[in-house]
Amino acid sequence: MSLFDHYRPPLGGPGGPCFDGPALLAALAARTSRVRCAILVSAVTWRHPALAATLAATIDHVSSGRLEFGVGAAGPDLGYEQYGLPFPDAGTRLDMLEEYCQILRRLWDGERVTFHGEHYRLTGAHLSPRPLQRRLPLVIGGGGERRTLRIVARHADVWNTLAGDLESYRRKAGLLASHCAEEGRRPGEIRQSITFRAVLAPTPEDAGRRRAERLALLPPGSPDLAEYLTFGTPEQCVADLLPYAEAGVRDFLLGCRPPLDWQTIELFATRVVPELRVKAHNRRN
Repeated sequence: MSLFDHYRPPLGGPGGPCFDGPALLAALAARTSRVRCAILVSAVTWRHPALAATLAATIDHVSSGRLEFGVGAAGPDLGYEQYGLPFPDAGTRLDMLEEYCQILRRLWDGERVTFHGEHYRLTGAHLSPRPLQRRLPLVIGGGGERRTLRIVARHADVWNTLAGDLESYRRKAGLLASHCAEEGRRPGEIRQSITFRAVLAPTPEDAGRRRAERLALLPPGSPDLAEYLTFGTPEQCVADLLPYAEAGVRDFLLGCRPPLDWQTIELFATRVVPELRVKAHNRRN
């Protein structure tokens, strides 16, 4: 279960509803007991890293140790314009991400942190209580090949990106493996995850009808469309996802936006996940 961390809807126009992601995740964590909880992802531009570290530790305690906290270098968001928040250039945001990850991990690990970077300064900072998990998983989102993947190799426990084109994903995964070797990290030490969207139906005919219905909800040229990996049956979805599993993906996150497509969610949970788990295991072994 993952929520985004935006102050205005990232897609769909400025008038849509948008709850505070971490606050809502804490509420959901308090009402559940088994499902993993994640923020995917929090922009480095929203909060000072010490505040983000405290926020994550709090949700980890509320969830009894089920949190995975995601950060990224940020992308376009209506909140910057509407609220007058600074939005530095991409290079600066990546510099911020590098410092952000260092600070998060050191605070989560219980250090008393003095850090004088280009973007953040801490003097004798500490976090109490620490996260409940011995090592709170840090998710880094993004697929930039020049710098983001190197930051992932250096700091991440989990790498998340949009599924995108399969060959592009394979190339990025290969680059990440090379960066990990340079950083002295073992292959497979960083868990790979992708986010994708789908419209599922029991039959191809139903899937075609539901595809037309979904496309009618999207404005022409919507970037949302590129995130859809499957318009089809559960079996087709398994076939579409299996090559990503063979490329190292372990977590498949079905992205959902209002109005929620409950049929797709149910078919994914009851028919795609069990079959994909078995087939991916058989391919790896």
